Amino acid sequence: MHPTRALITLGLALASGTALAHQGHESASFFSGFSHPLGGIDHLLAMLAVGLYAARQSGWQRWALPVGFVVAMLVGAGLGALGVELPAVEAGIAASVLVLGLLIAFAARLPVVAALPLVAAFALFHGHAHHAEMGDGSLFTYAAGFAIATALLHGAGYLIGRQVPQAQWAQRLQRAVGVAIAGAGAVFLGG
Repeated sequence: MHPTRALITLGLALASGTALAHQGHESASFFSGFSHPLGGIDHLLAMLAVGLYAARQSGWQRWALPVGFVVAMLVGAGLGALGVELPAVEAGIAASVLVLGLLIAFAARLPVVAALPLVAAFALFHGHAHHAEMGDGSLFTYAAGFAIATALLHGAGYLIGRQVPQAQWAQRLQRAVGVAIAGAGAVFLGG
């Protein structure tokens, strides 16, 4: 995919779900679970950012971060289903957008022993929030929906990140995207 098309696609994806963000779900289904990460701009940005960040890592960290996020997100939903409360869930989600954006903006490469727990901690908040908006129905099918949507968003971010050329202008553009994501996280934290 041409880098310009990839960035246009990213821009359209970022703008697509804002009107539907965090609507309550009357009945939990695969589709409602699948649509939840797509309908909340905070979830959408964080999940794309995980993929973008993973694309610039080396070796097994490229897949460990997205897989770790999905697993921890499912754990967060499970905690919610068990009635375990997490403090400041929305602030944790907003912080994930801010921090992941900053990691992209500064082209940071944290060691996996720092990056994986960081990403997993953020994912707990996302999973807990997904469960909180589940409504009535099967946790299994709802969780399968949001897990698959999350993996697809990670994959989209990863593919976009891998398609960005190594040219200086492209690296600056990717960093600018990181700044924009971090800026959105800062707005979410202030809101």
